[in-house]
Amino acid sequence: PTMAGALLLCVLLLAAGALGAPHERGLIFNLDTGELCVQSAQCKSGCCHHDSILSLARCMPKAAEAQECSPKTIYGVYYKCPCESGLTCQADKSIVGAITNTNYGICEDPHGR
Repeated sequence: PTMAGALLLCVLLLAAGALGAPHERGLIFNLDTGELCVQSAQCKSGCCHHDSILSLARCMPKAAEAQECSPKTIYGVYYKCPCESGLTCQADKSIVGAITNTNYGICEDPHGR
């Protein structure tokens, strides 16, 4: 199997495990910062973040102005969180960057204050 296929299988297995074993409060959504996640939709902040492909992902706050960011992805797990509401992530939006989740940028105010 390809690396992408293996990664997808791993994510699906983790998701199945998370859905099969409810969170200790009986929740798998509305998770707080620092709680384990497999998809950004589970997090109150809207960002499920991990440091490497092998590390556990946790809910983290979205990126503030002038911080590194990633544009929204189809995967829902980020190395750099997307920007807070009202900010845009000025990043290389290439297809390769989108697939590898390495199209980082900087959060900017689109209105340029």
